[in-house]
Amino acid sequence: MAELRDYTSLRVGGPAQKFVEVGTENQIIAAIEAAGDAPILIMGGGTNLLIADSGFAGVVIRITNHSLQAEIDACSGATLTIGAGEDWDEFVATTIDRGFAGLETLSGIPGTVGAAPIQNIGAYGHEVSETIARVKAYDRKNGEVKTFTNQECNFSYRNSVFKEENGRYVILNVTFQLRKGESSLPITYAELAKHLSINIGDRAPVSDVRKAVLELRGRKGMLIDSKDINSNSAGSFFVNPILSKSEADKLPQDAPRWPQPDGRVKTSAAWLMEHAGVLKGEKFAGAQISSKHVLALTNSGDATAEDIIELAKIARAKVFEKFQIKLEAEVQLVGLDLN
Repeated sequence: MAELRDYTSLRVGGPAQKFVEVGTENQIIAAIEAAGDAPILIMGGGTNLLIADSGFAGVVIRITNHSLQAEIDACSGATLTIGAGEDWDEFVATTIDRGFAGLETLSGIPGTVGAAPIQNIGAYGHEVSETIARVKAYDRKNGEVKTFTNQECNFSYRNSVFKEENGRYVILNVTFQLRKGESSLPITYAELAKHLSINIGDRAPVSDVRKAVLELRGRKGMLIDSKDINSNSAGSFFVNPILSKSEADKLPQDAPRWPQPDGRVKTSAAWLMEHAGVLKGEKFAGAQISSKHVLALTNSGDATAEDIIELAKIARAKVFEKFQIKLEAEVQLVGLDLN
């Protein structure tokens, strides 16, 4: 019986009732159909999962397909269709090596291509939804393959139709529209602009942006590195809260504020945690707040899933007591909850 701790970056998680690895679209669909009405858990890189110590009472399907199809126009760019099991950062590196721009600020994010649209992953001012043209998925409810346009994916901050209807869709591949060029998208994130020694809104060579992003993520322990205990994490544990204007007005003057198109205001989960007294290096049993970045919860070596969820609850309670804001998990919780 497969121990799921061996397949997650947090190094926790009990046994799977059944564990299947699949490498082609046909194998993925066959495994889903064979599961019938049993609960299924789709795994890629296991970098955004916190699985209970009791494991998963169903079928775990680990996707490893790495197919790549390209339609390249010498002038405008390329349409690239990538299998769901492809390593995300290896894909980003490949696009830059081939002279394409658009994904450079998303360098270093752990996980697979198939997980990217579910969470609408983003970093340093950009989101993956900006470059996705189509998503092909298997619909468990209707027993058919469906292709979603960008609009049909219903992307929003760290969300999509695939997350909203959790368990219904299994992503098979993702098609990206990337432009040809050596210049990045406009740099809108102050920390990244400062690191690149440019002004906000300026562009930079995509290779320089990738290098800078990897350096910044490395400093925060947000890269998978076997030599760094801080990388025994699932990255950012909480999403940045999006508040109503009246809620945002109650925050201290120096709290980060990013106005949203709908009039709401996004603020920083990390800032809230730090100003609520959550400390880097803070521990609960074997779980620890990263010594490099307060937003990452880590396994210091002998943590259980219960240790990590309890530490998350402690941090969440401190933020609520100080600011009356409930942080929500960015990490996918399996058999666990924050309440």
